[in-house]
Amino acid sequence: MSMFGFGEAPQVGFSGQALGVERFEPTNRRRLSAPALRTFAAIADLWGLNEEQRRLVLGYPSRSTYQNWMKLARAQGEVTLDVDALMRLSAVFGVHQALGVLFADVQEQLGWLKGPHNAPLFGGQKPLSLITSGSLDGIVLVRRFLDAARGGVYMAPNGLDADFPATTAGDIVWR
Repeated sequence: MSMFGFGEAPQVGFSGQALGVERFEPTNRRRLSAPALRTFAAIADLWGLNEEQRRLVLGYPSRSTYQNWMKLARAQGEVTLDVDALMRLSAVFGVHQALGVLFADVQEQLGWLKGPHNAPLFGGQKPLSLITSGSLDGIVLVRRFLDAARGGVYMAPNGLDADFPATTAGDIVWR
């Protein structure tokens, strides 16, 4: 049942099992939060994000809350982020992973992330500007763009695939 009372098919994960609401329970969020914050800190360091940008990515918690989260996470302590913050972190991890797939080295990744982009989605702005806008939608838009690029949409092939010959009808063998 949806929140509006209409029946809906359950969401299904990659394992084929329905994704239950229990994934949002405090126990699961607590298990994920500190490792997610430590991973985020490493990515934010790589991307050169300042504290204000990091807080914007996380949904703009107060400075003291952010510093407490990071202190607990670094000390292997327990912290429980809300679902919104974990969703934001998940999207950042997806962006980071996609950049690693699309670009051979970190400098290329950072160049794409920090340089102006001509795709209509970015309107000449840096993709990092969308990520640090404070909006979950901004992070998700960049992630979706990169996921589509990984599938061959929007961007020219990376250096590894640029010289890869296209498959032709003669390459297909039927047995």
